[in-house]
Amino acid sequence: MRRRLRTSGRGHGRVQGRVHGRVQGRLSGRVYGYGLALALLLTACSGGGQAGPGATATPGASGDIVVASGRDVTGKGGIRQQLIDAWNAQQDREHSDVHARLVELPGSADQQRSQLLGALQSGSAQYDVVNLDVTWVPEFAAAHLIRPLPDALVGADVIKSVASTARWGGKLYAVPFNSDVGLLYYRRDHLKQAHVQDTDLSKGITWRQLRDLIDAVEAPGRSRPKGYEKGWTTQLGPYEGRTVNGIEAFLSATDGAGLTDENGRYTATVQQLTDGIAELRARTQGAYTLGDAVRSDEGESLTDFADGRTAFLRHWPYAYRTLHQSLTDAQLGVAPLPGRAVLGGQNLALAGSSQQADKARELIRFLTSRESERCLLDAGFAATRESAYTADDVTCGVARTPGAASPSASPSGESADRMPRDDHGRPAYARTILLPALRRAVQRPRTPLYGAFTQTFATELGTLFTDDPPGDAELAAELDKELRKVLPG
Repeated sequence: MRRRLRTSGRGHGRVQGRVHGRVQGRLSGRVYGYGLALALLLTACSGGGQAGPGATATPGASGDIVVASGRDVTGKGGIRQQLIDAWNAQQDREHSDVHARLVELPGSADQQRSQLLGALQSGSAQYDVVNLDVTWVPEFAAAHLIRPLPDALVGADVIKSVASTARWGGKLYAVPFNSDVGLLYYRRDHLKQAHVQDTDLSKGITWRQLRDLIDAVEAPGRSRPKGYEKGWTTQLGPYEGRTVNGIEAFLSATDGAGLTDENGRYTATVQQLTDGIAELRARTQGAYTLGDAVRSDEGESLTDFADGRTAFLRHWPYAYRTLHQSLTDAQLGVAPLPGRAVLGGQNLALAGSSQQADKARELIRFLTSRESERCLLDAGFAATRESAYTADDVTCGVARTPGAASPSASPSGESADRMPRDDHGRPAYARTILLPALRRAVQRPRTPLYGAFTQTFATELGTLFTDDPPGDAELAAELDKELRKVLPG
């Protein structure tokens, strides 16, 4: 049985399980370095009616602003909770009797979506603010479960591609909270063992170049890295991870031509689908792809890569912090994903049933401010504002040198933060790799029927990974037929 790195649930899939042996104790819900130092700064309040992460979805007490969200990948008591604590402390200083309370929803992203839909439709849980996956915004907006927001909440500082995820039908329905984009992680040590001279891939490579590097690692007569099996892995299990990988292949093959228009109407042709399937088949062919990838989610693929079973991994930004807890900078590299990369992330929306709309909007403004976004970036999330990456005067308020000993350090004085950082304390790759990747990222189909779309899309693509897969044109024709059933034309 494969061991898994402990990573919290996300909008991308079903990440749960046991902690990988080498990193046990390091990934036990702590926020490393800056994140932990940040906790000391942000937890000056008494908690004022808050429930801890994982609290049940009960109606808020008088004065509570209830925030419903999936799990925080920075761990128990992570950066989202810390920011809410900071807002509560501000309320105390202003002698307000209103506090915010974070409710973390259990289960996979699909289960969280179902819980939120059911709760908002029935009124069974008094949520004021809901943290939605970017693909859910059209559905919740079209169902009138969230309210339009003032356009001023999303200004020019928000990364343009990210800002577009918050709108539907010409109105602003959410505010980007943390973003996401597909990235390529690679094992520098594997490439060096294969005598690859230049192991800095930060400027980007093509899929052809990636396969050439894999061929170098697997060259006949060459000793392979311990535990190595195949060139790369990704998330091809029967869930949203398969949809994401499929969309990235489709958009790369069709020069960015989407499957739907801005109104959610199906626009793809059979030829475009054929080209996309051919690209996905080429990316996932058995000669280069770990066999377990067809059953993997984020946690499993992360563990396989950390174990050295592959030289390359397609994953999300939070993996940068997680992987650096067990791999050194000499072992681990990160680069833009070849071709098109899908945009992910979560947006904060105001529940239509909220009885405290003014205060809830105030909380959303605070949680998505320039300073809060810098805090999210420092803790390992992809921030949604340009200033978090480029403005050195925007800080999280933690005046510490990256890697310096701190109250979060080990008894020996070694910093618990093993993530490489730049001179201003940001993750080292944030400005040069992560920000450009977010700017170039593309969206998945935007439609109120996204749930039906992704289930159909992932199911049909699943036949590509069977023992007797259909041809590209045959699968494209079947996919086209099924998508026309679930999406308006």
